[in-house]
Amino acid sequence: MMTRVSKCLLLLAVGFYSLLVVFNNTTDYGSNYQFVHHVLMMDSTFPGNSGMWRAINSTWVHHAFYDSIIAWEILTTVLAVWGAARLAVKLRAPAAEFNVAKRMGIAALTLSLLMWLGAFLSVGAEWFLMWQSKMWNGQEAAGRMFDVVGVVLIYLAMADREEQA
Repeated sequence: MMTRVSKCLLLLAVGFYSLLVVFNNTTDYGSNYQFVHHVLMMDSTFPGNSGMWRAINSTWVHHAFYDSIIAWEILTTVLAVWGAARLAVKLRAPAAEFNVAKRMGIAALTLSLLMWLGAFLSVGAEWFLMWQSKMWNGQEAAGRMFDVVGVVLIYLAMADREEQA
């Protein structure tokens, strides 16, 4: 039972983290928008780098990027909390039912991993050369979150057995 409870709680913790990210990004939109704005503008990358043709200077595109990140985070939050609730309901169910109840949580964690790896580490860090910025470099935080969420996903996806009910 403890393994099932821990899977449920860890998924809920990721949902709570995502909720706090959404809260911060919506209640302090301007400050957090600046990160996206500067990464897309590439205005703090190495001077004279040959990748500057990738920069996006349109503020409406910056807002669209940022708003889509917030929407992605909201979806991740909803799926993670919903997934944790589904797991909580199935804590004492047969292993097959508990394993099926993991689907929403697996979807949430996968969405989160895609955001950290796809949006931040691939698009932000590599395409927009965020790694060159001293001020607007979110690689370390994105990598840390990718690691945390990845560990939770691996643990959650591990099949539960009858004796764990």
